[in-house]
Amino acid sequence: MEGNNEEKRLELLDTLKGHKDVVWHVQFHPSGNLLATCGSDKNINLWGKEGEKWQLKDVLAGAHQRTIRRLAFSPDGKYLASASFDATCCVWEFQNGTYKQLATLEGHENEVKSVCWDSTGKLLSTCSRDKSIWIWEIVDSYKDFECVSVLHGHTQDVKSVKFHPTEQILASCSYDDTIKFWVDDPNAEDWSCAATVEGHESTVWDISFDKTGSRLVSGSDDATLILWKNSGGSWTPIQKFENCHDRAVYSVDWSPSNVIASCGRDDSICIFVPSGDDSFRLAVKKSKAHDSDVNCVTWHPTQNLLATGGDDCSIKLWILK
Repeated sequence: MEGNNEEKRLELLDTLKGHKDVVWHVQFHPSGNLLATCGSDKNINLWGKEGEKWQLKDVLAGAHQRTIRRLAFSPDGKYLASASFDATCCVWEFQNGTYKQLATLEGHENEVKSVCWDSTGKLLSTCSRDKSIWIWEIVDSYKDFECVSVLHGHTQDVKSVKFHPTEQILASCSYDDTIKFWVDDPNAEDWSCAATVEGHESTVWDISFDKTGSRLVSGSDDATLILWKNSGGSWTPIQKFENCHDRAVYSVDWSPSNVIASCGRDDSICIFVPSGDDSFRLAVKKSKAHDSDVNCVTWHPTQNLLATGGDDCSIKLWILK
C-alpha cells in the first residue's frame, strides 16, 4: 500500500452498554459477524449485528472468579479463549448457537494477562504475571489440551503474546521493557528465544504483527509506539512515534488493510496510515474517545471498523473514512 495523504476521520457509529465494570478487551470473530468483550465484571458479552446496530446476544458467566483480561478466537472461530486474573484460561466451543465452556487450563501461578492462537488453530499461548509463557497443544480432536512448553526469559510480568500470522514464531512483551521472539527449535525439540529487542524505556503493554508477519508494532508505558521490521531474522526499529499519545499506550492493532490503531491512558485513539515504504504518519487523533482510559483497540477482519473498550464500562464502534 502506497503512501496515502488523504484526510482521514474516525466517526463514532455506536456505543454498547452491557458490562458493569471496566472493559479490558474486545475481539471480533473471524467472520466479523460477532464481537466478544470482557472485563472486570468477570463476564464475556457476545454481540451480534442486527441491521445497523450491534445487539447483546449472550453473556458467558461463571467460568472465571476474577477479571477477564483478554479474549482470542481460534482462526476458524469455533473456539474462544479467555485469560483471567484468576490464573486460568478457559476455552469455549461453539455449540448450538453459542459458546459453551470446554476446558479450563491451569498452571500459571498468578494472573494470566494474555492469550492467542497460532495460524493453524492447534496451538494456544498464555502469559502471566508469573513471568512465564505457556504453549498448549490441542489433542484428541480439540477436546483436550496439553502443555508442550513453558518459556522463561522475561524478568518481569509478561503483558501480551502474539503468534506470527503464518509461521511458528511467538512474540511476547513485558514489564521488563523488552520484546522477545520465540521459535520452535527442531534441534532442541522445544521452543526457545531467538531474539530479544529493546527500544522502549518502560513497560511494553502490547504488540501486533502486520498481515505478512514481516513487521511488528509495539506500544509502551513510555507513551511511544515503535515499528519493527524483520530482516533475515533480525528485528530492527524502523520508526518511532513519540508525540502522539500523552500517556501510556495500552493497546495496538495492525489491520489487514495496513492501518495501525493505538489507544491508552490519555483517553485517546490514534490512527496511523502508510506514508511511503515502511513508514507511517499519524492520520487521526481522537481525543476523549472514552470518558477515561481506553484499554483496547481491535480492527474488524474485513472492514475499516474499529472496536474499543474503556474504563467507562463501554464499548465503542468507529468507522475510519
